[in-house]
Amino acid sequence: MPTQTDAPSYRLSHLRALEAEAIHIIREVAAEFERPVLLFSGGKDSAVMLHVARKAFWPCPLPFPVMHVDTGHNFDEVIAFRDEEVERHGLRLVVASVPDALAAGKVTEPAGAGATRNRIQTPVLLEAIEEHGFDAVFGGARRDEEKARAKERVFSFRDEFGQWDPKNQRPELWSLYNGRHHKGEHIRVFPLSNWTELDIWQYIAEDDVRLSSLYFAHQREVVARDGMWIAVSRHVTVGDDEVVETRSVRFRTIGDATGTGAVESTATTVEEVVAEVAATRITERGATRADDRISDAGMEDRKREGYF
Repeated sequence: MPTQTDAPSYRLSHLRALEAEAIHIIREVAAEFERPVLLFSGGKDSAVMLHVARKAFWPCPLPFPVMHVDTGHNFDEVIAFRDEEVERHGLRLVVASVPDALAAGKVTEPAGAGATRNRIQTPVLLEAIEEHGFDAVFGGARRDEEKARAKERVFSFRDEFGQWDPKNQRPELWSLYNGRHHKGEHIRVFPLSNWTELDIWQYIAEDDVRLSSLYFAHQREVVARDGMWIAVSRHVTVGDDEVVETRSVRFRTIGDATGTGAVESTATTVEEVVAEVAATRITERGATRADDRISDAGMEDRKREGYF
């Protein structure tokens, strides 16, 4: 007679457990909400989130659109990758354009040294959510990225002004999610909350997830600024006291080209990046995002206003 130890094991690997949790969250949203949308910037986290979402509904097409908040200061490689993925998978793309909002006088271009368009993405995002009537917005944020993100629930309630109150969050015992909201309110949903940067890269390796070439080491002209290597581009003005150098770099996170730094690296394959990430002790945002260095509470302040 077979014993308990003879029974086959169905324990999932930690990556497949994370994937199963994310699929459950995504399907829960599709069942509960009328008009979800998935934020897709072309970055690694949104690429993984899109990959998992497509798995959740395979072989059917994605039942909701994807949205990119376009600052107008994007890396060319990221926009090319975004458009390739949209065409490849037959996605419906919504673009919330910061340049259009600037032209219409809805937002004002930030001025001063180190100014980026990251902060003015928020009103553009909120307007797009209201215009399209989205009631659930998937984001690729992870709790290990930054202190304010660590406070987020998986279902993060936003009031009629798009604002987040860290003291007014709903319990999520036993992975039960409360998506109740009134007209004009919405829920931000973070299926990758419990993943780490290393999990993301190990999953990319295991599932062969496509990424922008920026995530792998390449020769690039950069300048040293605020302890980061900022890539020289048409969006970046090189100061008279700055020296342009060509270095082997890659990007750990991708955002506004004017404030996203590269790291020196020789990692040209996913496996080499996995080894590099496993050895680091600094989060990708803390190391390479200028907007996260404003203050200790900088991210939380932006999230209260309606940021991602």
